[in-house]
Amino acid sequence: MPTVLRINGYVAPKQIKATRLTFTEDALEVQLEDGRNISLPLEWFPRLRDATPEARANWRFIGGGLGIHWADLDEDLSVAKFLEP
Repeated sequence: MPTVLRINGYVAPKQIKATRLTFTEDALEVQLEDGRNISLPLEWFPRLRDATPEARANWRFIGGGLGIHWADLDEDLSVAKFLEP
């Protein structure tokens, strides 16, 4: 059952936020606020895959964890997209 947010009778899917981000040699690992951990191959993200370790390390959460931004790479990723099939 999906997590939902109820506002004045309207039911909207709750937006999942990231709380932690790390890199392995070949993956982006993200911890979500609900405790789930997801590992995504860097092959899916060519800018991150090809970036220097320093550029990869220069990131910040945007939207309180709804997304991740790498200023040096001009790359923005949506956490919700990580969970889509």
